[in-house]
Amino acid sequence: MSEAVLTPYLGVHDCAAAIDFYRRAFGAEETGPRFTATDGRVGHAEIAIGGCQVFISDEYPEVGALSPKRLGGSHAALHLRVADVDGAARRLVEAGATVLHAVADQADGERRGTFLDPFGYRWMIGQLVETPSKEQMQERIGDGFRVD
Repeated sequence: MSEAVLTPYLGVHDCAAAIDFYRRAFGAEETGPRFTATDGRVGHAEIAIGGCQVFISDEYPEVGALSPKRLGGSHAALHLRVADVDGAARRLVEAGATVLHAVADQADGERRGTFLDPFGYRWMIGQLVETPSKEQMQERIGDGFRVD
């Protein structure tokens, strides 16, 4: 395989509302076709967030496509690097996200916060502010972890 593209595919409990949320929170644009079933569920839609493609659909339990709401949460998190993390955090909260970890400077040189969207996905929003050495990161993080 000479080239690969990894595209997150999110299953949500209300796809149309999720697309609207991502539009308000991240400036997402719907970029591809939206396939809506006769029962009203969105079977497939495509959005772009900061140039990154994301596929999204409503739940289809009959084929195992479940949302974090049905599962009681998601084990996965999405990380989005932005130019203005404080502005992005403000837009997320205004759009309806919950702050899990406030934006703060991190040992790895990123200013980052973690948010839960109304559809059950955790978003880590970060802005690179410096590129510390491994030694600097180790000093900042302490003995609880080893920086390799």
